[in-house]
Amino acid sequence: MTPAAPTLEVSRTDAGLVLAPRGAWNVQGLSGGGGGRQARRRISALKDELARHAGGPIAHWDLTRAEAFDHVGAMMLWRAWQGRLPERLSVEARHRLLFDNFAIIQPLTSDKKRFDPLAGVVLVGSELLRFFDHAAGFVRLLGQLVLDLGRLAARPQAGPWREISANVYRSGAQALGITALVGFLIGIVLSYLSSKQLKQFGADVYIVDLLGVAIIRELGPVLAAILVAGRSGSAMTASLGVMRVTEELDALSVMGIPHGFRLILPKVLALAIALPLLILWTDAVSLLGGMVAAKIQLDLSMVYFFNALPNAVKIENLWIGLSKGVVFGALIALVSCHFGLRIEPNTESLGRGTTSAVVSSITLVILADAVFAIAFSNVGI
Repeated sequence: MTPAAPTLEVSRTDAGLVLAPRGAWNVQGLSGGGGGRQARRRISALKDELARHAGGPIAHWDLTRAEAFDHVGAMMLWRAWQGRLPERLSVEARHRLLFDNFAIIQPLTSDKKRFDPLAGVVLVGSELLRFFDHAAGFVRLLGQLVLDLGRLAARPQAGPWREISANVYRSGAQALGITALVGFLIGIVLSYLSSKQLKQFGADVYIVDLLGVAIIRELGPVLAAILVAGRSGSAMTASLGVMRVTEELDALSVMGIPHGFRLILPKVLALAIALPLLILWTDAVSLLGGMVAAKIQLDLSMVYFFNALPNAVKIENLWIGLSKGVVFGALIALVSCHFGLRIEPNTESLGRGTTSAVVSSITLVILADAVFAIAFSNVGI
């Protein structure tokens, strides 16, 4: 059955106009069973009629004669009323809910446009509270890791060795390709740019010292850590987040399996083991790229490079770089697991948590590298 076309009945009294919508003020009635052009003409005509009569003295709005209302027809009247209910209004309870919802939504949208002089203070305060909340959660996670390490040391035969081995493979062995490619290119670029400057002063042979110290002590560890944070750290956060979304973490809790010992500890230990090895690999490939560029740019033989490298770079620099790898790996895994456990069971939180984990991991790696630079400023130089 085709719904009656919406109309506006106008009657005049001594107190003013009485406006009574009739017919079906919904999508079906406004469209009239026709196409989009017909519906637009019908809606435009009703809007013009409402605007023409709404400016005069209105005695009463009688909505009880209308067959049906939906949000489209109700919104036309709401806009004619300029966003507020008229003083004299007759409407059925089932239809009034639409206008009540508009009245609730309207202040919320208008409040956003209002200037708040304390908005900056509120924003800074909320960010500080969020930071301290994350810091407290990270400290709790670190404390749980220490307890799990004590448990592993007391009963090593019951340790999650398979999980550790699997994480070493995923975080270390599978990252050899990308770290080799980026390290080789960085070595070529650094050697090429440095050789052009050294050649001006006749100090070609010092390219070995520059590349050796820069790559082994700083660039190798930081470069490998950033790549691992973007690759393996994000994967750790996403895996824990998916377990939260699919309620696997809750299932583990019900079965009495601790998250820290079975999920967090293997990831932290695996990355603390794999990252120093990746740093060795990145250092070697970066130096190889530097040797290739030095051979092309300065005609410096690779045999000389190999012979001069042990004398140019003290062994302490290598140990500093490897110790950085242990600390960086543990930090990346802890931060990634921290954000992974805080993900809420929805996809939006999963993407936001993964991004936050990568950014926070890289930031902590750079801060830790600065601490290392200050603490060991007189070692190996």
